[in-house]
Amino acid sequence: MDFLKPALQNNKILAIAIMKEMINSLKLSADIIKKIRQFFDGQGLCEVQTPQLLDYPTTDVYIDSIALQVNKDIGLKSKYLHTSPELEMKKLLAKGSGDIYQICQVFRNNEQGAQNFNEFTMLEYYRLGFDIHRLMDDMTDLLKSLGFTRPATRLSYAQAFSEFADIDILNMDFNDLKKIAKSHDLCSDFEWIEDLQILLFTALCEPKLEEYPLCFIYDYPKSQSALAKVQGQVAHRFEMYMYGDEVANGYDELQDAQDYQKCFGLEINKRLVLGKAPVDIDKGFLSNLQNSLPQCSGVAIGVERLLSNLLK
Repeated sequence: MDFLKPALQNNKILAIAIMKEMINSLKLSADIIKKIRQFFDGQGLCEVQTPQLLDYPTTDVYIDSIALQVNKDIGLKSKYLHTSPELEMKKLLAKGSGDIYQICQVFRNNEQGAQNFNEFTMLEYYRLGFDIHRLMDDMTDLLKSLGFTRPATRLSYAQAFSEFADIDILNMDFNDLKKIAKSHDLCSDFEWIEDLQILLFTALCEPKLEEYPLCFIYDYPKSQSALAKVQGQVAHRFEMYMYGDEVANGYDELQDAQDYQKCFGLEINKRLVLGKAPVDIDKGFLSNLQNSLPQCSGVAIGVERLLSNLLK
């Protein structure tokens, strides 16, 4: 059986190498998380922990909550793992918390793809008095504190479409975009213009962003406003890309309960059109905003995507 010894030895060497790589990765990740905390603590942000088990699911059209049945022996009730700490953090902001950040696990149902997972780590933070450009400056400083010193590029959503695809995205109607999609052999069968805009951006613009170590795309069409403020044709929100990977999503946040209620209602109606299970609005969140949210900008960052790009 001596002929097996070289193979066994090679397997042992490989196993040791894999173990060392895993340990190094854990240490690097822990060091980066530590530096993130040092950055925010140095700026006076308060680290918070908000509930992960909620009474209401997300209303987001394309994100689904994971439901759990709890208290079987004392009164069965449905609870939902949070898909983001956003609403719970905004409750704190409305109560006067000031600038806050959180690093936590989030959970999402029906996720698939190379970079989409049912559980991942999110860094979310809010800065009072910041617009999205000041927040992008702050994020660039955060990355520098983590050792990422590559140049940052900023392009408006309209600029990106103009430069990469020769499309005047803000002045194209639904039918115009359907014709463009068909000319690129892309699906054009969508209920809403924003979904077609997203498809075209993914197909025609995102591949070009791989050439940029760090790129902020900002001022999205108002049809993609989500929970961001709208001015004219654009929503004041941004996404941060590193080497073509979408890593973060930020907004100049809505402030008034009525605006949130309107957005939640639109999302719920869209979910019904798509045949998804009906969900209820978190009225407790709305009641916390009776005095409105202070003006602030916030961002959610996928920590695993951030780490993988920092280590490139």
